[in-house]
Amino acid sequence: MLSMPSKDALAALPTVRHELITAGNPLSAGFWESAESVLRRIAARAATVGDVHDWLEATGTEPTAIIGMYVWDEESARTPLGCELHDLLVTHLEACLRTGDIDPERLLADDPAATQEYLALQERWMTSPLPDGRVPMQELFDDEDEDDDFLAEWAAAEQAAADELRDVLADVGARPQPDPELRAACRGLRTALRSGARSVGLVRTCSGVDPDSLDVDDRRLWLRLAAGVVNPVYEPSEGTAVDEIPGIAFDHEDWLVAVSALARGGPATPASAMNLARFIQDADNDDDIRVLAGWFVPVVEQWRVLGALDQDDRLTSLGWWGIPEALLQAWSSDNLV
Repeated sequence: MLSMPSKDALAALPTVRHELITAGNPLSAGFWESAESVLRRIAARAATVGDVHDWLEATGTEPTAIIGMYVWDEESARTPLGCELHDLLVTHLEACLRTGDIDPERLLADDPAATQEYLALQERWMTSPLPDGRVPMQELFDDEDEDDDFLAEWAAAEQAAADELRDVLADVGARPQPDPELRAACRGLRTALRSGARSVGLVRTCSGVDPDSLDVDDRRLWLRLAAGVVNPVYEPSEGTAVDEIPGIAFDHEDWLVAVSALARGGPATPASAMNLARFIQDADNDDDIRVLAGWFVPVVEQWRVLGALDQDDRLTSLGWWGIPEALLQAWSSDNLV
């Protein structure tokens, strides 16, 4: 129900309920009332993430967001170990539900004692050895330490790449901000974003902007949208194919080489997906070039929408100024312009 538009889920609710009754798993009247209530709040944009998670927890099979000192990441951000242990905990909760150790009706009624019992049951599982000897809580904290080390290395690589790009731009010299082109581009982008035009759908998703609350400053708005092409703020929906997501195939060195080539080339530099692939691929292997070009296709499409490339996929004055600036913003630790 949560994986489809809330209005569609509401319309399907009676059918789903009938099918579960037929299958011998009717659930309770309280569950269906709460399901309808939370879906209506979602449809009205009045539901918070906490509201939805509380409703899921009331099924007795959704782990509490915070257990002891451990906070579960969102599903998309979990490590393989985090996913494995979360799934194992769900399996444990399902078993407890079958044996009557969890009473979802009391959880649904927001019974404080039931909520505390539910949390305590999860804490016992998290701090007890699994059949293979692992203690889930300790494993998860150790995994976080490794993840922190990786993030520190990634941040250092970003900083080094940003410093090198600044050196390149210093050698290139002045790249003036083209104010008329910037104003025209932002005027069109605001209109498209507010209307929900498909042409800007991926730009909107990856930048994380709210179409109803767009920055009034043209420079800040444009750079935020362009930075999202390199470093998406939000992941596109599950229906988005991997090769439609800009930037995920490239590391810091790839971006540095490609954008440095554009900066040195200046306006009118050819910047098609194939051109960009050739900037970063030294080998003469045409198959490798074609694979790289395929990854660059959504990047080029978004740059074109932003006005950084013209219809012939050549760098515009806006792109010459803006693409390097957006890359520096994407690599900034605080994302400030």
